[in-house]
Amino acid sequence: MHIFDILGPVMTGPSSSHTAGAARIGYVSYRLLDDMPAEADIYLHGSFATTGTGHGTDRALIAGLMGMKPDDTRIPDSFAIARERGLSFSFSTIEINDAHPNTALLRLVGKSGKKLEVQAASIGGGRIRIQKLDGVDLNFSLEKPTLIVHNMDKPGCVAAVAGLLSDKKINIASMQLYRDGKHGRAVMVLETDQFISPEAAEFLSHTEGILKVTYFNSEEI
Repeated sequence: MHIFDILGPVMTGPSSSHTAGAARIGYVSYRLLDDMPAEADIYLHGSFATTGTGHGTDRALIAGLMGMKPDDTRIPDSFAIARERGLSFSFSTIEINDAHPNTALLRLVGKSGKKLEVQAASIGGGRIRIQKLDGVDLNFSLEKPTLIVHNMDKPGCVAAVAGLLSDKKINIASMQLYRDGKHGRAVMVLETDQFISPEAAEFLSHTEGILKVTYFNSEEI
């Protein structure tokens, strides 16, 4: 049992699953986009769709997309703040086969034109699980320091990441590899036992074949 299952996270409520979890989904999506979002089309599945409005799920998702965390007191006012910042957003309902009841699908466009699609679920106690990135099936929770590497599916990329972590004396707790097709785009998700420095993550982002690197230190979300 996770401690959040007993005490719940520090948050602006009312619900750890529908509010805090939703804010985390928005915040993680904002970080993965690596840009200030200009457009957000958000699709709610299951309980998020049926009871989310009453629990502030919609406002929490928008707050997260603007970089707010679950304890931010501005969450109830996030719609107005988003409009002031030029974020255009919409909400719809969707049915996703075999998805967790508290699932959101976010289709984002950043101010510089970057695009991102994220499917994630709030699994209780404010915890979340990322299920898809840009259509690629994933499965990670960000409960440990986590490095997410987008790369081309070509020899050398995995070795470059593993080699850098070895040089920095960082132990890999788990490693997942995903791709959308042979020689296409791929994603590595690495959970580590130690924190990774911003300098190390930045160095990886300039490695041949690596398209983007995002690092979460697990304490910041």
